[in-house]
Amino acid sequence: MSPRRPPPAPARRGGAGRRGLPGRSAAAAPAPPRPRLPAPPRPRPQAVPESRPAPSPVSLQVLEQHQQDGISSISKAFRGSSPMGGALGLRQLPICAPACWPSSGHSPWVAVSPSPNQWSSRSRWCCLRRNEARRSCRPVGRAAPGPTRATARPATSTRRSACPPLTPTPALRIVWRLLSATSRISRMASVLSRGRVRCPWHGACFNISTGDLEDFPGLDSLHKFQVKIEKEKVYVRASKQALQLQRRTKVMAKCISPSAGYSSSTNVLIVGAGAAGLVCAETLRQEGFSDRIVLCTLDRHLPYDRPKLSKSLDTQPEQLALRPKEFFRAYGIEVLTEAQVVTVDVRNKKVVFKDGFKLEYSKLLLAPGSRTLSCKGKEMENVFTIRTPEDANRVVRLARGRNVVIVGAGFLGMEVAAYLTEKAHSVSVVELEETPFRRFLGERVGRALMKMFENNRVKFYMQTEVSELRGQEGKLKEVVLKSSKVVRADVCVVGIGAVAATGFLRQSGIGLDSRGFIPVNKMMQTNVPGVFAAGDAVTFPLAWRNNRKVNIPHWQMAHAQGRVAAQNMLAQEAEMNTVPYLWTAMFGKSLRYAGYGEGFDDVIIQGDLEELKFVAFYTKGDEVIAVASMNYDPIVSKVAEVLASGRAIRKREVELFVLHSKTGDMSWLTGKGS
Repeated sequence: MSPRRPPPAPARRGGAGRRGLPGRSAAAAPAPPRPRLPAPPRPRPQAVPESRPAPSPVSLQVLEQHQQDGISSISKAFRGSSPMGGALGLRQLPICAPACWPSSGHSPWVAVSPSPNQWSSRSRWCCLRRNEARRSCRPVGRAAPGPTRATARPATSTRRSACPPLTPTPALRIVWRLLSATSRISRMASVLSRGRVRCPWHGACFNISTGDLEDFPGLDSLHKFQVKIEKEKVYVRASKQALQLQRRTKVMAKCISPSAGYSSSTNVLIVGAGAAGLVCAETLRQEGFSDRIVLCTLDRHLPYDRPKLSKSLDTQPEQLALRPKEFFRAYGIEVLTEAQVVTVDVRNKKVVFKDGFKLEYSKLLLAPGSRTLSCKGKEMENVFTIRTPEDANRVVRLARGRNVVIVGAGFLGMEVAAYLTEKAHSVSVVELEETPFRRFLGERVGRALMKMFENNRVKFYMQTEVSELRGQEGKLKEVVLKSSKVVRADVCVVGIGAVAATGFLRQSGIGLDSRGFIPVNKMMQTNVPGVFAAGDAVTFPLAWRNNRKVNIPHWQMAHAQGRVAAQNMLAQEAEMNTVPYLWTAMFGKSLRYAGYGEGFDDVIIQGDLEELKFVAFYTKGDEVIAVASMNYDPIVSKVAEVLASGRAIRKREVELFVLHSKTGDMSWLTGKGS
C-alpha cells in the first residue's frame, strides 16, 4: 500500500512511520488526477475472475427415503433453474458457520470429500420426492467407503436428523440432509423461505439458486455445484478445491487508479475498520467501483473479529483477521493503521489526522464505533477495558490463578467471566441491576443465566457499584463497593457500557444527538450530502418497528449498514431492512436473540428455564418484538425470517402455542400448523 503523505525531512521522520500495508516507492511518479465517485456505477473493467476449477469426476448417489418420523413438516423447497448452490448442496450450508462468522472456525457437520479416507460412517443422507417435500425423514444408513461414490442404505435408526435443504431444480423438489453424529445438535434445520435459506446458528441468509450472501453476518458466499437427476436419484458433481475452500468470495473489481507515491486525495474514505467499514469497501468493489478506497483505523491490525475478543481472550490477532494482507493488496483497498482522525471539514471535503496530514475525499463513511466508559483508577496497569487483542491477551495472562473482578454484567462482562472461570482463582461480577441482562432478557431469563454462572463458581455483587479502586505502587489490589464491601482484585475488567466515539465530529457540522450518536436515514446518509455513517455509533430508523430511531450495536447490523452505505454511495437507493440478530456462547451454551425488545411489557416462556432449554417471546401490547432461546434452535432464525417477511407475530398466537403445544412444533410460525 502506498504511504499517504510526502516524505518529511530525515530529522522529522526519526525512523518512525505509521504501520500499514506495504506500497510503492516514495520515488514513484505522482498519480494523475482520479475521477470522482461515479454515479451510476461504472462497469467492472478489470474484475478479478472468480475461481471455478473444473469439476473432478466425483458424484454422490442419494437414495430416496420414504419413511416419516415425527419431526414437524419441512418447508417445500422453491423451484429454480440454476445449478445447485454448494451451501444448499453437497457441503456448503453445513459449513455456514465460517461463512457467517469468518473467524469462528467451527464446523459441527461432517465434511464430505472424495478422498477415500474421509468418507465417514457418520455421514447420513436422505432426500424427498416431489410429492413428499413437506414430509420429514429419518436418517439414511451409513455411507459406504469409496473414492468416487457413496450409496445410502435404508435407515435402521430411529434417531432424528436435521440437515439443510438443497437448491431445487425444475425436475424435482428436494430436501437433502447431512447429519453428524458428533454434533451437539441432533435436531437442526435451516430456515427456508422466500428463495433463501437462513443459518440456524448465526442468522445469515443465502440465496438458494446462487449461494450468494443476502443477509449478514458474514463476508463470503457459498459455492454452487452441478446437479443431475436420473430416475428420481440425485447426483452432485463437485470439485475437490471447492469442497476444501468452504466459501466463495464474490467477483470484485480491481483499482484502476492506484495511488502513486504520496497522494492526498481519495474517492472514498472510510473512518473505522470494523465490520461496517470493511463490508462497505468490499461492497464497492463487488459493485464494480474501481477507484481509490482508503480505510483508516486506530488499531495497529487489519480488520478483525472484535466481538470474539471477549469470548476467547487468548486468541492471537492473526487468528481474528477477517481478511489477509494479500486480499487488500489484490483489490486495492488501502488500510492506514494507527491513524486517528481529529477533524472533518465537510465544506472542503477533507479530514485532518492527529499528525497534521490532510486527506481529501469524494464520499465519506463514518464508522468509528464506540468506546467503553472510563472509571476512576483505570490508569492502574491491571485495570482493563477489552478493546484490542493485546488487551484480551494481557487479561488472560494476568488472571491465571488470580482474583478477577468484572464491572458490569452485560454481554462483554459475562462473556469474559465465563471464559476466565477455569483460569482464574476467583471471578466476581459487580452490577447495578438485580440480575444480569435484566433490561435485555427480563427478570426470569436473567436469573436462570445467573444461576448457571453461580454453578460455575462466579460470585455476584448485585444492586451496587464501584466506589473506589484501591491500588499499591500502580497496581490494583482491592475494589471497594458502595455497599461497603471490599473485594480483593488482582485484575479488573471494566465493561459498564459504551459511548459513541464521535468526539472528533463536534465542530464538523455533521449532526449528533444528545448522546453523541450520528443520526442517519434508511440509506445511512447523515445530514451532510456525501457523508454516510454506519456501525455502533449511529441511530437509524428500524423498518419493522415503524421506523423507530434506534441504536443497535450488533455485529450483524454493522455488516448490513456497511453494505447499504456502499450501495447508496453508488446511487443504488438501497434501504436498511434487516432484523437484528445476535448470539453469544457461555459455558458451552449458546444464547440466540432476534428482534428489538426494548420496552417489552411481557415475556412468554416455553420450555424449562432450570434446564436452560427454553424460548422466550418478548411482547409489547399485542405484538412479539423479540425472541431469545437456548437449546431451542432454530426457533430464533424462524422468527427472524417471519419478521423479515413483514408479517407480525401476535401475542395470542404465542400464548396458544405455549398452552397447547407439547412437542415444540413451530410450524404455526409459517402458517403450516393448526
